Amino acid sequence: MAAAGAYSASLPAVPDWLNKGDNAWQLTASTLVGIQSMPGLVVLYGSIVKKKWAVNSAFMALYAYASSLLVWVLVGFRMAFGDQLLPFWGKAGVALTQSYLVGRATLPATAHGAIPRTEPFYPEATLVLFQFEFAAITLVLLAGSVLGRMNIKAWMAFTPLWLLLSYTVGAFSLWGGGFLYRWGVIDYSGGYVIHLSSGIAGFTAAYWVGPRLKSDRERFSPNNILLMIAGGGLLWMGWAGFNGGAPYAANIAASVAVLNTNVCAATSLLMWTCLDVIFFRKPSVIGAVQGMMTGLVCITPGAAGLVQTWAAVVMGIFAGSVPWFTMMILHKKSALLMKVDDTLAVFHTHAVAGLLGGILTGLLATPELFSLESTVPGLRGAFYGGGIKQIGKQLGGAAFVIAWNLVVTTAILLGIGLFIPLRMPDEQLMIGDDAAHGEEAYALWGDGEKFDATRHDLSRGGGGGDRDGPAGERLSALGARGVTIQL
Repeated sequence: MAAAGAYSASLPAVPDWLNKGDNAWQLTASTLVGIQSMPGLVVLYGSIVKKKWAVNSAFMALYAYASSLLVWVLVGFRMAFGDQLLPFWGKAGVALTQSYLVGRATLPATAHGAIPRTEPFYPEATLVLFQFEFAAITLVLLAGSVLGRMNIKAWMAFTPLWLLLSYTVGAFSLWGGGFLYRWGVIDYSGGYVIHLSSGIAGFTAAYWVGPRLKSDRERFSPNNILLMIAGGGLLWMGWAGFNGGAPYAANIAASVAVLNTNVCAATSLLMWTCLDVIFFRKPSVIGAVQGMMTGLVCITPGAAGLVQTWAAVVMGIFAGSVPWFTMMILHKKSALLMKVDDTLAVFHTHAVAGLLGGILTGLLATPELFSLESTVPGLRGAFYGGGIKQIGKQLGGAAFVIAWNLVVTTAILLGIGLFIPLRMPDEQLMIGDDAAHGEEAYALWGDGEKFDATRHDLSRGGGGGDRDGPAGERLSALGARGVTIQL
């Protein structure tokens, strides 16, 4: 009986406003989004790059994730979801105290006119965690544009500044009750706040940091395609929390969002693969992962929980073809796109796909699904009586996000560049991970490196493996003869 009483609904840990199902789902969704970054994108980045950049690329993602959390709870969360300071920015404040975190979650600036403020049925701590995962993955995605040459010290300085000066502005403006939220711009789960922002900021950063070595730009083959697929798979599965958690409740809108997310991603992957086969005669595994990504991004701006599932198929077709065209065709014809070295094509997979999704949401979002998810009246796509007005709002919101990220990212990097070089020197770029971190991803010889018996003495206790057996003798013999082992 005593044990049963410990779970009584009358205890202070279960106040009347708490919905246990909503809280459990939101914490689960937070974890799923976190898995997209850690380990999803860490694994994806570490495997999709050239072997000599595996450690550096994975660490950039890892560092961005960790550094974002402290900045978020110290000042970032309330700048994005607190009381209004400016039409595009919230008042800074800590999210660390018990009195703040155990109270009911609320977005105070979302109240205006007859529209009530957003108040999910779980504690503020849950909302802080969920929104942190979104903030962190935005920076991790941005990192994909500058892999393979950005000075790690410059990256360490960049991440907190960009989170505070850029991400919080987009989040407050579109989600926290800022001017774009009140104007009626639709961004259901981050198509603009996360994907358009990371794509534009990443492209801008790639311009200021400068390109990789010519040899790396010409040949940057993944060091482990199977791990790349595994990282991409974690990203896809984690998107259930990404879009399914956006309604802030375990409700019908969440169910529709998760289904539509998967349908759009699958359609886009197949569309991208078909285009690869038609034009290049072979299906590309890297292309399939990119097609998956563009489908996930395209459905995110609003359509995940706001369109019918047949519309998710239509969006998947566009998501697998329009970014494919900009990446495979337009990119080669544009002097600017060719000049800027966007390592993982984040501009195409996130900025282009995110903008495309925002426009298609303005066309295909249904008023019935809107009413399930939003308290803002009158929102609907152009095909359901919304007219050209909603498309204009979507384009206007995108223009603000693009302009802000261009200006702020440029200012941050130019400021950092006064104290820390943004790009590693060429002699370090030739080496890669060992120069940046003193570590390498694989305990194997590098390209063209000879086995050095004095560094790998197989007769003494250091190192691993069968030092005294046939394998050790074979390696010693190879080293003694100066045999070059190519990888």
